[in-house]
Amino acid sequence: MTRIAYIFLTACLFAVQSSHAADISITLPGTQAAATVVQPSTTPSQPAAPPSQPSIVEVHPGAAVNSDPSTGSPFADTSSVDLSTLPVVNEVPVTDLWQRLRAGMSLPEMDNSLVHSNEQWFSNHPAYMLTTLSRARLYLFHIVDEVDKRHMPMEIALLPMIESAYNPQALSHSDASGIWQFLPSTGKVFGLKQNGWYDGRRDVVNATQAALDYLQRLHGMFNDWELALAAYNCGEGCVSRAIAKNRARGLATDFSSLDLPAETRNYVPRLLAIRNVIREPDHFGVALDGIPNAPSFQKVTLTYPIEAKTAARLAQMDMDDFLALNPGFRRRVIYSESQNTLLLPPDKAELFNRNLAETESSNIRMHAFQAPKGAMLSRIADRFDVTIQWLKDHNPLEVKRGKLAKAQTLMLPPPVVAPSKTVVAAKPASTQPVIVADARVVETRHHESHAQSRHAKARVHTVRKGDTLYSLAKHYNVKVADIVGLNHSLKTLHPGEKIHIPVDG
Repeated sequence: MTRIAYIFLTACLFAVQSSHAADISITLPGTQAAATVVQPSTTPSQPAAPPSQPSIVEVHPGAAVNSDPSTGSPFADTSSVDLSTLPVVNEVPVTDLWQRLRAGMSLPEMDNSLVHSNEQWFSNHPAYMLTTLSRARLYLFHIVDEVDKRHMPMEIALLPMIESAYNPQALSHSDASGIWQFLPSTGKVFGLKQNGWYDGRRDVVNATQAALDYLQRLHGMFNDWELALAAYNCGEGCVSRAIAKNRARGLATDFSSLDLPAETRNYVPRLLAIRNVIREPDHFGVALDGIPNAPSFQKVTLTYPIEAKTAARLAQMDMDDFLALNPGFRRRVIYSESQNTLLLPPDKAELFNRNLAETESSNIRMHAFQAPKGAMLSRIADRFDVTIQWLKDHNPLEVKRGKLAKAQTLMLPPPVVAPSKTVVAAKPASTQPVIVADARVVETRHHESHAQSRHAKARVHTVRKGDTLYSLAKHYNVKVADIVGLNHSLKTLHPGEKIHIPVDG
């Protein structure tokens, strides 16, 4: 039995039937909403505020409950109560996320010019609202769910609207990033990894956890949500100094009384303005499309690195849709040492896992290569049959004059053949060349023989401007399908790219 159902049942058990029409409202200490029992002969009272739980309770009145006639007390002996006459309590699931969000709004009202001007701004920019709320659809259920679990004001779920317009790639002039706009230093304090492969500030799940942790800590410091939100914007030191200054002058220390930076003075009113618009969209002329009160993604765990395009293919997703759910990966590589969790739509997660299980890992698993300082990027690209641009897209390179500025780990495609070439680092004066060991180790003899059989009769072609699959097939007297099959379902040609061409016959 839920808390709300319990409140209604308790109210009914202890209600007394009055000789004249009257209703009785009982609010239990510590609850957020009052439960009201209405006698059949009365006019219903004003309904209480909706609860924050993701369900709605409907009460269907039955027969009245008698009080103790000797005392007239509503707290009567209930041993003789006929339970069949009690109201029937049904929980109606909330199917719309906006409804659930509105039910949990609890920040106090603020009636000032900044709130009104921000309300007007949102009302006058429907295109901004449409774009922002469309982007929010991917992430809002998760944020609302996490806020609800922590019993925080539901307005906080709308904070990314004013921080980043729910854009995980948003980057401020001060290098704050992600939908919650974490600075690099603050992100590290709250456990958000940041390296060349992955930025946890852009990861919606991890950044949301960090942001709510931070906000709860700020609330613990100031014991006031408006001050906590102000500190989230300008820092706890900024708010603490403003409070100390007012106290020294004998002034009030609430948010509206503090001397804060202009951006911060507008920050909380802007959040309350968007709260008001979401709460009463018709009043502000804003159209809100419904958002299901259901998860928009599931977590999938990887045990080895793969290319992003491979992950999207296994999930049968468009690349842009895949990246929108996984914005934390900075390269086109899902690098499991940085972050091994993918987010996929619920209807794609099972498909991904099934396709992954049915795929030979050696065909999709990327390999790490320890490249020395001074290694020529062009020689690395030639050795592994990729382009320099491919290396840049898939690795956080530090290059100076075409050479690696420092020794680093590179991620390379799955091995297709055990090459015999070596990579020679830039030749230091009066020293011998540094030979780099072959990093593309073929995992099994079976895989090696498979790769060799595929490429035994193949030549390498460097794509030139104007080349097409059809023109290459005609030039080499082979089929387009054979070129595509030999190059991992190749779809687009890029000048400078090296591809395999089957030998005719």
